[in-house]
Amino acid sequence: MSDVTLKLDGLKKAYNHGKPNEVQVLHGVSLQVAKGEVVALVAPSGAGKSTLLHIAGLLDTPDSGTVAIAGEDLTKLGDRKRTSVRRNDVGFIYQFHHLLPEFSALENIVLPQLANGITQVEAEAHAMDLLARVGVESRAQHRPAALSGGEQQRVAFCRALANKPKLLLADEPTGNLDPGTSDRVFGALMELVRASGLSALIATHNLELAARMDRTVRLNAGLIE
Repeated sequence: MSDVTLKLDGLKKAYNHGKPNEVQVLHGVSLQVAKGEVVALVAPSGAGKSTLLHIAGLLDTPDSGTVAIAGEDLTKLGDRKRTSVRRNDVGFIYQFHHLLPEFSALENIVLPQLANGITQVEAEAHAMDLLARVGVESRAQHRPAALSGGEQQRVAFCRALANKPKLLLADEPTGNLDPGTSDRVFGALMELVRASGLSALIATHNLELAARMDRTVRLNAGLIE
């Protein structure tokens, strides 16, 4: 198995091809994230970090270049295989939690596991273990509307890791939180990531949070600096 979890090579991406308002977002991005490594992606607004994360997580396709996870080139996969990789190998966290409002915190973490063929008993046990790791196990039966912003995001972290992915991709995961809550919630995320041993690429504007990761890369004008 490869010691490199994520390898991006020469990614280029433009929108509105051939039109006067064509925008070149990525100009040939190459980046590697090692197994167990947590990398901070720092970028100014509009630099293309969300596009880069979406391509890395197979939510979007590059115009050219390749995406490999655990040594497997995934660039030209069909839709069914891409969906399978996203479900099994990649966890996503966004600035907003996107929890299903009609389900409890526990159920939000159990449902992705059931879709992957895990039994109800096993899924609930794993979900409770994840919730305990981030300190919100006592809120397991509460729906998202009854949780604080920090609690909602911790549940979102657990959901992203529910299917034991190889790679975590996060886009400003504490961006909606006040500084004090952001610091605590990010600490919970780092503990969860370290305990799981997975690799992570985390976009953030917060240089203090970036400094707590293993390495920082900067995306500017469509290139990694």
